[in-house]
Amino acid sequence: MPAYATNMRLKFPILALTLELLTIVLFAVFVEYDDGKPSSDPHDPHDPHDPHAGNHTQEGAPMDLYPMFQDVHVMIFIGFGFLMTFLKRYGFSSVGVNLLLAAFGLQWGLLMQGFWHMEDGKIKINIFKIINADFSTATVLISFGAVLGKTSPVQLLIMTILEITIFSINEHLVATVLHANDVGASMIIHAFGAYFGLAVARVLYRPGLKNGHEKEGSVYHSDMFAMIGTIFLWMFWPSFNSAIADPGFTQLTAVINTYLSLAACVLSAYAVSSLVEHKGKLDMVRIPPHAHTVGTCADMNIGPFGAMLIG
Repeated sequence: MPAYATNMRLKFPILALTLELLTIVLFAVFVEYDDGKPSSDPHDPHDPHDPHAGNHTQEGAPMDLYPMFQDVHVMIFIGFGFLMTFLKRYGFSSVGVNLLLAAFGLQWGLLMQGFWHMEDGKIKINIFKIINADFSTATVLISFGAVLGKTSPVQLLIMTILEITIFSINEHLVATVLHANDVGASMIIHAFGAYFGLAVARVLYRPGLKNGHEKEGSVYHSDMFAMIGTIFLWMFWPSFNSAIADPGFTQLTAVINTYLSLAACVLSAYAVSSLVEHKGKLDMVRIPPHAHTVGTCADMNIGPFGAMLIG
């Protein structure tokens, strides 16, 4: 048995269990259920008129957002998981590691984001908070795509801790301090996750990697499974872009804009794929949805044609 395999057998279980125990202790100290009672904190994060409040508010029954949460949850665990199966020898690992990172990331995200919006010294957990925790996890899964097949579970867990911690600081700066509109989190999640992943890839780069590897390519069935992830992301993206929008017409606007942007971006992606591919064949690797481009302004009155142009 290779030496690295023996090391992994010890390093990964020790790190994973240590992180989970640490997270449980932090939850025991800082996290409790949101009972809906007003906070004694002068800067109530649920008060839309408080300049120190969170960047988004949601009113209504505690379970009103549950359908949106489930849609986002499907994107995180199935959409991103199967999207990463395009490498021909990394299908099981991509879905499995995706599950590992997402399961830990949503716990760490609840803590890191919650620390910015504590009430009476506690993080009050509700559906809105766990949606945001899923959002923080999405940054890690986007970065995961940049180092796919090149990193161990130990390295990826460490990346998850660092990225979500930095993400929560960046989110607070962009949304709460600078008051930038980013309802679909195109800047806060997608751009951040992409550049963080590239930064990690650069740090881990070794000269011997420049020649590539025969296992880096895709085959028919790996691309087929990646398309399953693409379809799930495509179907549920309106929920992703509208989940934290203000309820009512604003949330409906975000859904419609994303819906139309998705439809337009598919035709554009197919057309460009055929244009640049040899003999005009479609390359499904280029087709994954790019409707996150409309995420920043999804809840704005940009007009249906404006959403389609962005798509």
